[in-house]
Amino acid sequence: MTQDDFPKATEADVALLLEGTFPYVSGGVSSWVNQIIRAFPDVRFAIVFLGSRRSDYGKPRYALPDNVVHLECHYMHDDLGHHGVEVAPRKGAIEAFARVVALHEAFKDKGTPDLSTFEKLARELMPGGSLTQEDFLHSEEAWGFITSNYRRFCSDPSFVDYFWTVRIMHLPLWMLARVAQNLIPVRALHTVSTGYAGFLGALLARSRGLPLILSEHGIYTKERKIDLYQSEWIRDNRNVFQKDSTELSYFRTMWIHFFEWLGRMCYDAADPIIALYENNRLRQVADGAPAERTCNIPNGVAIQRLSALRSQRSEKIPPVLCLIGRVVPIKDVKTFIRAMRILLNRMPEAEGWIAGPEDEDPGYARECRELAESLGLGDRFKFLGFQKIDELMPKIGIVVLSSISEALPLVILEGYAAGVPTLSTDVGSCRQLVYGLDEEDQALGAAGRVVGIADPQAFAEAAIDLLEPDNWYSAQAAGIARVEKYYADYMMFDRYRAVYDKALSQPAAPPASAMPRCPMHQGGH
Repeated sequence: MTQDDFPKATEADVALLLEGTFPYVSGGVSSWVNQIIRAFPDVRFAIVFLGSRRSDYGKPRYALPDNVVHLECHYMHDDLGHHGVEVAPRKGAIEAFARVVALHEAFKDKGTPDLSTFEKLARELMPGGSLTQEDFLHSEEAWGFITSNYRRFCSDPSFVDYFWTVRIMHLPLWMLARVAQNLIPVRALHTVSTGYAGFLGALLARSRGLPLILSEHGIYTKERKIDLYQSEWIRDNRNVFQKDSTELSYFRTMWIHFFEWLGRMCYDAADPIIALYENNRLRQVADGAPAERTCNIPNGVAIQRLSALRSQRSEKIPPVLCLIGRVVPIKDVKTFIRAMRILLNRMPEAEGWIAGPEDEDPGYARECRELAESLGLGDRFKFLGFQKIDELMPKIGIVVLSSISEALPLVILEGYAAGVPTLSTDVGSCRQLVYGLDEEDQALGAAGRVVGIADPQAFAEAAIDLLEPDNWYSAQAAGIARVEKYYADYMMFDRYRAVYDKALSQPAAPPASAMPRCPMHQGGH
């Protein structure tokens, strides 16, 4: 399917604002989006896909359901301005750039944020506003702002890197303002993250008076911090004498504050604000989400379809540990590989599998393959690429997650439904999924094991313990009981039906108090 083949419509019911996920990227969030769309065939969805560069994505990974009536794709970093084109000098709007200065001063304030400056500035980005993209790129006021901030705050000696960092960070905002201006009429908005997609949602909600639903799978600002800490593309040219080991480079600090403010703007406009589990809801509140608008709606899986896979399992427990997911740093695949070396020393018949795409970060995937080879894992460790869950689950003994960050992983629930226990790092809701949330849930038993982050020895020892037949069958029974009681997909669909019904019943320009409230209580499952 090419861009020309995408469905187009003149109106829709719900606009899904998706940053770097469905339909181009496979994985948990995209699978969830696919679930939601297919669960409500009576709702007409318009999808706004936001990507980095067009070249970063191949063909869509998902077939579009019939109720996706409109799809448009926008790439935030394809065009960083006029390349080699002579432009006329510009003065720039003094008052607009004064707001920019005030906003950047507020970035450094660790107290309670005043969003009014940010919202006023966001309106000026819209077509017809006083802060134009051309002024940002080419005006005297913009040059003065950038050079002044560089002298005041940036200890990194490279002005060129600073200049382009500022451009890369801010230019998508004008593109998103144009997207907001030109999007077809819809009745409600739904974003599955804050960040740029959340900023677009806030622009649309404020400019059109539409209800904005936010469903956060992971906490965007937390995950972006992890990316920024690990990133090599954000350059830090300070030499060893200039660096303070306790200090993040100004570039990274600037990005982190930027995403925090995008998140606050989305939280301010969204109602309801949905988390997958209680710890993430509390994190949302700590990051600025109004507590009264927050709630939990956990993921759910297709119990009936997946439970049929249990009959396909052999009587013998296969000593196969399988990581089902993208081969990217946040999944910490290298810890799993190192754990397999320890495990194989004591259990030579075991196997480790990676079932997931390697094209998102080819450099990291290559490092993982080289690590497995250097550790002599040979044919006991396999990179399988993308696999269908239904074909994979009957062949494996343990679903593993070695991630350094997760929310509420669908793959763990899918494993439970198919009769496969899990071994996970202690991230996101994984401890809750394995050991239970409250007393009633905990009474069901442990559905696997949880270990610390980046600890291959503990990972290997937990795997050996879990593969003991008595422990494995006990964990299997607990997982089946837990997923059937708390995490069936129809439970999730019922809750989102209530959210959509309220959002779609609102008048065209509702007051804030009339926006849809979450139909779930704030705690529990």
